[in-house]
Amino acid sequence: MTDLDSLRIETERLILRVPNAEDFDGFAAMMADEETGRFIGGKMNRSEAWRAWCSMVGAWYVRGFAMFSVLRKEDQKWIGRIGPWMPEGWPGTEVGWGVAREFAGQGYALEASVASLDYAFDVLGWDDVMHCIDPENLPSIALAKKLGATNRGPTQMPAPFDEHRVDNWGQSRAQWHQNRKLIG
Repeated sequence: MTDLDSLRIETERLILRVPNAEDFDGFAAMMADEETGRFIGGKMNRSEAWRAWCSMVGAWYVRGFAMFSVLRKEDQKWIGRIGPWMPEGWPGTEVGWGVAREFAGQGYALEASVASLDYAFDVLGWDDVMHCIDPENLPSIALAKKLGATNRGPTQMPAPFDEHRVDNWGQSRAQWHQNRKLIG
């Protein structure tokens, strides 16, 4: 298992690292925003966000991977959580994303998702990555397309999210290595 304290991925503008306690306030604020939380588990009060946060942090220790905390290099500001995700009963090996509203539309999700896909395929050794996306989540669909993913059709998440309609957007390792060349 990787030393989680030293795991750090840097991109041009971002730092991706294992989440820690100091990141929770940013996560709680992001999840308190109804618009931002709509497609990533729903709006949560601080107590609900705490349980979701601990689930993500715990996955690092149970599975050896989970979503990264994403920080902006220039000021170390927590901007979101992006990365590999596969809770029990999940429909596949996912790279998911969620960025606080104030940071949306600035290319951060794309930049962190590229680094996360590289990590999933090249470090974790995954052969396939999917993204569970609600058909109404147009910004996530646009990001999936930029990453080279295609819509493979409906899939189902486990309870308590099993009633939510989501599509399986994704690509194989070979497709990613081809698409990665187009992204830069």
